[in-house]
Amino acid sequence: MDRPGAVGQLRAAVEAFAKAHLDVDDQWCVALSGGPDSLALTAVAAQLRPTTACIVDHGLQPGSAAVAETARAQAFALGCVDAHVICVQVGSPFGPKGGPEAAARAARYAALSAHRHGPVLLAHTLDDQAETVLLGLGRGSGARSIAGMRPHDPPWCRPLLGVRRATTHAACRELGLTPWQDPHNSDPRFTRARLRLEVLPLLEDVLGGGVAEALARTATALREDTELIDALAAAALPEADTGAGLRVEALAGLADPVRRRVIRGWLLAGGATGLTDKQIRGVDTLVTAWRGQGGVAVGSALRGERLFAARRDGVLFLRREPV
Repeated sequence: MDRPGAVGQLRAAVEAFAKAHLDVDDQWCVALSGGPDSLALTAVAAQLRPTTACIVDHGLQPGSAAVAETARAQAFALGCVDAHVICVQVGSPFGPKGGPEAAARAARYAALSAHRHGPVLLAHTLDDQAETVLLGLGRGSGARSIAGMRPHDPPWCRPLLGVRRATTHAACRELGLTPWQDPHNSDPRFTRARLRLEVLPLLEDVLGGGVAEALARTATALREDTELIDALAAAALPEADTGAGLRVEALAGLADPVRRRVIRGWLLAGGATGLTDKQIRGVDTLVTAWRGQGGVAVGSALRGERLFAARRDGVLFLRREPV
């Protein structure tokens, strides 16, 4: 049997995802930038279920409003039941996680969450997943970071994580669509652009191909492991939680990965942000190698505040200090 064309491959991927994760009655939204990945996804999604296109205008490039309106018109032409442009103001790129890419992503997800009606389809591909794994490796944030993006993380749906970027581009050609080419995707000032244009092609050349697929498989395997540890940590947390902190005695009896996962969840719930594996392990030493040492700095989500994890009277607690 002949392999289906690019549009057929995308349709099969979206149908399989919907069957596995979504209710039959669900209408859905699709996050549409106007680029080839999201345009191809919109074309397929609109033929399967009533689809609303959400176009986020970040206002970061000249002519962004015109790009957004073009995408809106394309959405209707492709059969969407509705399409609207959401204008956002991107916050400072110098927050705890830093970088204009992170600031734009945070603004985009907040806007989509506020304006969605039902599940939101995102057009991340296997290539995006491979880039995310490499970024996680570079940050050294532990297995969770290297595990990449989840296919289904309600309300976010990523039905194309097993599809190569070349397939979405080919689908646009099959459908006669003219996607927008985001200049930021080829701008070497942005880390992900350099990974895409320089690092991954070099790895493919040096390692003989198949690198993107291998990175995506690694993400899947690690994600399965981290989800199991998450479940074990969630079950262990009530025994360790005092309401104001974590009992060291209860933490000490846990397996190392589970204990660190409990600590991570507790830190995030307390307002920590941008956590690294090094920070989590530093807090872990307050349990495993206690010698009366001081607190461990963890990033705070609040401006003008520094957040520390410390130990006193057999309990881990969070201490806030003004900057």
